[in-house]
Amino acid sequence: MPSPRLRRAIRDRLLDWFATHQRDLPWRRSRDPYRIWVSEIMLQQTQVATVVPYFERFVQAFPTLACLAAAEEHDVLRRWEGLGYYRRARSLPLAARQLASEHGSMVPNDPEVLSELPGMGRYTVGAVLSQAFERPTPILEANSQRVLCRLFGRDEDPRKGTARRRLWELAKRLLPKRRVGDFNQALMELGALVCTPAAPKCSACPLADKCVAQQQGLQEQIPVKVAPPRIVAVEEVAVVVRREGQVLLVKRPDTGRWAGLWEFPHGPLQKGEAHEDAVPRLLAELTGLQAERGPEILTVRHGVTRYRITMVCFDAEYRCGVFRSTLYPQAVWVAPAKLGSYAVSAPQRRLARAIVGSARQRQLF
Repeated sequence: MPSPRLRRAIRDRLLDWFATHQRDLPWRRSRDPYRIWVSEIMLQQTQVATVVPYFERFVQAFPTLACLAAAEEHDVLRRWEGLGYYRRARSLPLAARQLASEHGSMVPNDPEVLSELPGMGRYTVGAVLSQAFERPTPILEANSQRVLCRLFGRDEDPRKGTARRRLWELAKRLLPKRRVGDFNQALMELGALVCTPAAPKCSACPLADKCVAQQQGLQEQIPVKVAPPRIVAVEEVAVVVRREGQVLLVKRPDTGRWAGLWEFPHGPLQKGEAHEDAVPRLLAELTGLQAERGPEILTVRHGVTRYRITMVCFDAEYRCGVFRSTLYPQAVWVAPAKLGSYAVSAPQRRLARAIVGSARQRQLF
């Protein structure tokens, strides 16, 4: 563990640096625990630049915890659309309702209460309590973890049990008596702006002369790099079934990927199957409907964790059948102009926009 003198130097330098170099982010403009909580949930596994516009739209739609608690889940998902990791979005109104019911629509200064809420892990609890209430709770996420590993020359895998416990203890020991929230943010900000994963800007770092990795020339090797997962290519087909000027939307189950979102029925190809041949099979398996396949609308390429998905999207005209599915709990027929009212994933939104565009062209000609 660092000496008291070293801890003081790290705190003072980091806080001075943060006062001058911190980014102007909307959730830093107040100590409102609700806004801090929303931002921290959004920032999980997502870059700051991506989060900012989503955060501003979200708190405009749901300015208080009470507003979020009263919101319908589909409205929350619609405003989250495109941000990914939708389980986070589903956890927010659940937690808000719990706080509304048990704590008067307030975010309490109580780690035990926050730890019991859906979607609230140790890092998020520490971030909210330190920033909103100056409670001395440490944080450890990707950026702060990297800074601590390099600063103290920790060359173990920071994700493993013993190494991770040591990093949490370091983060706790470094906390100042005042400006705890600023210090935690400064640690993350240094990792985001200076102590970056590749080519760290050591000449701009306020802690460079205290950094073990920099002194030993190991800043590119620490923390230990983990081999990326093998990329798996997946071929899918999506079908837009049309009936009397409307299109079929189906709702995903409440668990699993894209839980609770709407989509056009789609699924993977079987081995050796052509895209065109998959249309009737997938429709029968997923919806119980029969339709005449039309032309290809577009091809959507996107990634989900280690999967790289190519989704070929076809038009189809409804012929017969009644909706039944072991996968989708619900289906609706929707006018293309109304598709914007439904929460869908980012790749499905691209398909929806293409459908709306084609509908407008038909009206013109």
